[in-house]
Amino acid sequence: MSFLLFLAGCATGPRFDAGGVDADLTPVAAVRDAGVPAGTRVLWGGVIVHARNLADVTEFEVLGYPLDRGQGPATTRMPQGRFLAHVPGYLETVDFEPGRRLTVTGRIEGTISGKVGESPYLYPLVAVEEFHLWPREQVTPAPAGPRFNIGIGVIFRN
Repeated sequence: MSFLLFLAGCATGPRFDAGGVDADLTPVAAVRDAGVPAGTRVLWGGVIVHARNLADVTEFEVLGYPLDRGQGPATTRMPQGRFLAHVPGYLETVDFEPGRRLTVTGRIEGTISGKVGESPYLYPLVAVEEFHLWPREQVTPAPAGPRFNIGIGVIFRN
């Protein structure tokens, strides 16, 4: 039993229910394939480009990426297009700053015309059921200055 608790403690993020999700549908394909019906369930993730509060929802513009095994955005792979995600209610957008990773599950409600810079862009719109904001990636800088170690094949570092 304690081994199972140990394994549960190693989990790095949520496990969204992928039942009924079209795993092959990407944001680009959702716009390109005009036959994607409203209500299609998706599990998408990516990097937040912009967040803003509207009257009844918080809207995220997300640059989509494929998901890794932990359902987090795999930002080392090729992007799959942008999408808009509407989360019901008010969220503090300072916590959802550009560059943060986000995974959502929800249903496609249609498309919204917008712009990326000056270029017209058609976004698929997802009505979010669940979401996860991933922790900021911690980058530990290498210590500055020269390093000198004496040992017999064993090096200990903090």
